[in-house]
Amino acid sequence: MCLSIPSKVIQIDENNMATVDTMGVQREVSLDLMNEEVIVGDYILIHIGFAMNKIDKEEALSSLALYREIIEKMEEEEKRQAILESDNCLGTLE
Repeated sequence: MCLSIPSKVIQIDENNMATVDTMGVQREVSLDLMNEEVIVGDYILIHIGFAMNKIDKEEALSSLALYREIIEKMEEEEKRQAILESDNCLGTLE
């Protein structure tokens, strides 16, 4: 399953790597493919470890609310896997 869950940038280091929070799961992603400035507090969409797009806060929060509704209906292991796999969409490029 390939999900594009908005992730909030919580830190950016000197190597252009960002630490993001995706619904409580923190991970590092590269900002090297971004064609616009990203700052702490921005929301981004991630694909296989790279930030691909910025998304405005209002749209991000709306999407996150919808994902929370979906997750509430899932089992615990399905929840964890869906969030962890949200940026590991190898072979599912469409």
